[in-house]
Amino acid sequence: MLIPTTVLTGFLGSGKTTLLKRVLSEAHGMKIAVIENEFGEENIDNEILVADTNEQIIQMSNGCVCCTIREDLRTTLRDLAERRRKGELDFERLVIETTGLADPGPVAQTFFMDDEVAESYLLDSILTLVDAKHAPQQLNDRQEARRQVGFADQIFISKSDLVDAAELDALQHRLKHMNPRAPHKAVHFGEVSIKEVFDLHGFNLNAKLDIDPEFLQDNSHAHHDHAHGEHCDHPSHQHDHGGGHHHHHDDDVKSFVFKSNRAFDPAKLEDFLGAIVNIYGPRMLRYKGVLFMKGTERKVIFQGVHQLMGSDLGPAWAADEVRNSKMVFIGLDLPKDIFFQGLDKCLV
Repeated sequence: MLIPTTVLTGFLGSGKTTLLKRVLSEAHGMKIAVIENEFGEENIDNEILVADTNEQIIQMSNGCVCCTIREDLRTTLRDLAERRRKGELDFERLVIETTGLADPGPVAQTFFMDDEVAESYLLDSILTLVDAKHAPQQLNDRQEARRQVGFADQIFISKSDLVDAAELDALQHRLKHMNPRAPHKAVHFGEVSIKEVFDLHGFNLNAKLDIDPEFLQDNSHAHHDHAHGEHCDHPSHQHDHGGGHHHHHDDDVKSFVFKSNRAFDPAKLEDFLGAIVNIYGPRMLRYKGVLFMKGTERKVIFQGVHQLMGSDLGPAWAADEVRNSKMVFIGLDLPKDIFFQGLDKCLV
């Protein structure tokens, strides 16, 4: 059995430590290993761990295991898996807390690039905590904060009681534009039920592509009329399209959705996706699609992180189902027009 793994990310003070303390001390009956980056703004040790120990791995009273990283992640992951195989450690899932400034991309890639790691672990999801009070400023100032939002499979907004309803609404709207894939909910400082944290299947190739429906309405220029609206995306012409929200900030992490009812030509699409991943891979944070392909009666599912892309055959199209393709791309200043024109040319 592969060990399901959750990556917990979020800016300083967003409540990661609070959430981790609950995971490590609550009586939930699960055996969880936690890998903590040492440069945490507030080390967990002082509160619940036995201090002054040279051992990097500490067994908690509720059966969890906590481990601080002093070397690189791959070594730590291999070491933990090895000790589990030998019966020295007993845990059934893993949580990795990244530092507040970390880019979750390389962490996620470790699970696919390294064969030894891939044989032991299954990346379940990236969870991003966002501090409602300080997020608007952090998102403006720090690209790492924007990338953490772009990578997320689930977003928890903490400290929402410190802002008014309008501020919270503006923040949620902004997060949706950056990442329409990830559901987000306001949580009271770390009070999240364990079942909302685990088994989210964010990296599974499943036939579900949850794009926030409100985002789709917002983006009514999703595909058919992109030609004339394209210039509107330029920062200097960032204006309000008659909606109630003013996008005065133009985040470099953005998302767009491509939709079509025409089938894709598999060879053309493979060539095109290969080419864009080659060129824009480092700027492509997360992307996923459920595709209508010529030559198969089944849905084709693809998704990726940076340059790593995987695809699989999904379930068959139902007899009464409208066959169409829907793809979402989340990345740093990706050229939407180039993507759309290229994808258009891959349609049959």
